[in-house]
Amino acid sequence: MLAAHDTSAHQHHPTHTLYVVATPIGNLSDITLRALHVLQLCDVIACEDTRHTQQLLRAYGLDRSHAQLLALHQHNEHEAAQSVVDRLAQGQRVAYVSDAGTPAISDPGARLVEAVRSAGFRVLPLPGASSITTALSASGMTGDQGFVFVGFLPSKAAERQHAVQTLASQSRAIVLLEAPHRIEALAQALSVLGPRRVTVGRELTKQFENIDTLAASELPAWLAAKPERQRGEFVLVIHDAPAATAQGDGLRVLQLLLPELPLKTAVKLAAEISGESKNTLYDQALQLKNASAD
Repeated sequence: MLAAHDTSAHQHHPTHTLYVVATPIGNLSDITLRALHVLQLCDVIACEDTRHTQQLLRAYGLDRSHAQLLALHQHNEHEAAQSVVDRLAQGQRVAYVSDAGTPAISDPGARLVEAVRSAGFRVLPLPGASSITTALSASGMTGDQGFVFVGFLPSKAAERQHAVQTLASQSRAIVLLEAPHRIEALAQALSVLGPRRVTVGRELTKQFENIDTLAASELPAWLAAKPERQRGEFVLVIHDAPAATAQGDGLRVLQLLLPELPLKTAVKLAAEISGESKNTLYDQALQLKNASAD
């Protein structure tokens, strides 16, 4: 805490301000000195889970009473945001933290920020850990088109399948998040992307961190090969699509898709992934179907 004080105490930390504070995504060492100083300085800490945040604070030797913690999560964000606005109006400094990483990105916080800004108060972000940039930095993804952050896909199978069909036409890299109890379903859904490369980051920054890159079609078998691969929190980077796919890849993709999808859907996806003619692929799909029926 001495280092946090020495590096941050001389900086200006205005009152009537909401501080959006990033916290570690697993490794407690990944907290910033500035975050530690603000968490000690602020009048109240709004947080996704008061018990989790209290444990986090104690790990850093920060002594904040239960009365200085305000629960603000996805189920009460609207009401709790008004409480934060009222405190800011009294001249307080309020910090907001989610359970891990940067708030308001697939975590509560966005509605709070909007409410505070609408009320005319300042929002001051404190950058720090993010599973998105952590995974991207280790993916080896070299495309110059940037990336698209999607987060969690729908949990229902039909909606998830439709979302993957939409992603298939996206040439830029795509970042997804997933929980352990749904990773098998997501892997199966993504397998229709065929040879497109996917980096799977599991338990990032934690003791059992694992990062692997493989073809999307290999994801289900790769997950099933070792039970531990299905444990933990996941970040997946679908690499950017090659500028041009070699002629003939369409048939290979089609062979992967047909057992899983209706014929027209498989043809449409194979054409989008490979860049080959939809009519040509449709004829090939009919041939494959007829051959399998013989």
